[in-house]
Amino acid sequence: MQPTSGIGLGTEEVRRRHILPKALAVGLVAGVVASAFRYLLQWLENLRVNWLMHEPLAWRLSAAVGISVVTGMVSLWLVRRFSPESAGSGIPHLKSVVLGERDLPWWRILPVKFVAGVTGIGGGLALGREGPTIQMGGATGLMVAGWFRVKPGEGERKALISAGAGAGLAAAFNAPLAGVMFVLEELQGNFTPVVFVAAFLASVGADVMARVLTGELPVFSLATMPAPTLSTLPVALVLGAGAGLGGVIFNRALLGGLDWFERWRWPAWVTGGLTGLFVGLVAGVFPELSGGGGLLAERALLGEVALRWIPLLLIARFVLTIVSYGSGAAGGIFAPLLVLGAFGGLATGGLAHHYLPALAPHPAVFAVLGMGALFTAIVRAPLTGIVLMIELTGKYDFMLPLLVCCLAAYGVAEGLRDTPIYEALRERNLRKLRESQAAGTVP
Repeated sequence: MQPTSGIGLGTEEVRRRHILPKALAVGLVAGVVASAFRYLLQWLENLRVNWLMHEPLAWRLSAAVGISVVTGMVSLWLVRRFSPESAGSGIPHLKSVVLGERDLPWWRILPVKFVAGVTGIGGGLALGREGPTIQMGGATGLMVAGWFRVKPGEGERKALISAGAGAGLAAAFNAPLAGVMFVLEELQGNFTPVVFVAAFLASVGADVMARVLTGELPVFSLATMPAPTLSTLPVALVLGAGAGLGGVIFNRALLGGLDWFERWRWPAWVTGGLTGLFVGLVAGVFPELSGGGGLLAERALLGEVALRWIPLLLIARFVLTIVSYGSGAAGGIFAPLLVLGAFGGLATGGLAHHYLPALAPHPAVFAVLGMGALFTAIVRAPLTGIVLMIELTGKYDFMLPLLVCCLAAYGVAEGLRDTPIYEALRERNLRKLRESQAAGTVP
């Protein structure tokens, strides 16, 4: 590397120095946006669930259906009318942007994703806030690049977009290291010093801002949960293998749901209304099954779900997620897959505790392992999954069983030749875009 100045700084060092204030600005702005999104959704979900649970069944069903139908229609109409790029989680779209395949119109993605996400998920759609937060973070990165007059075509723009995505994940989960790992492992797929520095600084800045605005505790507080011992590793291995198979089933079902909705080509208000009707009927019977699912995940991690109810809750939540995402509404799969993983892990731990108590003295421990394993199987980002679980729970002594469980899930999913979900969605979106351009429906 040749020096570019009299003090011996090379090109890479100069770029890293120049990107520092921009990355910090991206992190702070993304942290504010993510915190507002997170606070509104948590407030709406707690309000909706607590209100519905205290109403008679007939009134609860009517109210849940009415809320979900109206919010589903509005949410999907906003996406289709003003920002089709905001459909789904938005992470596949960001991957295409980083690869130079798509544009990033941040001026419409930011408001539409925020409002449509709050409306749809807050109204009961079984989707997560983390994917939207990552896409909004990436849009924030490009917006801040404009503030600093970063020239188009320079790698610095893509670095700031990636940094914003990591900042979004960091603020959504209070997980700055997971934000950095997600950028390097999933979004970029490689390591460069400039991207690493930008992602690291933006993720830390966003995490600090989120902790100031929303609180410093981990998303799941498990202070009383005991540390798993070496005896849990055989069960963790079995759980990982099962999660690998479950991840493949989830990925194929999610893609199938998208294809099913697309075949009907209904107007936004019909698709949103019918999706809301289905979600509302389920929410009227069991309000906690709808929405982001954070309340359900907490109950699973605390071991408060009876073993006999887990299969029914698991199937219901799985179907709700496939239907909600298939509709094309603004929302992600992070939170839904964590709920499914927690249920699967708790069921595995509960069965092992019943038949082999020495190998699973504390069944709830496996809910944490199941979350990380299913994330790994679906997204195929094992390091991100492991770090995310540790930061979500604050349980650093879960490292070894998480490694075993997540790597088993990764091996099974890879062995079945399943395409990682965000890559499959990116390829699907590009194929649909080319078909629309060939038909003359997209300029």
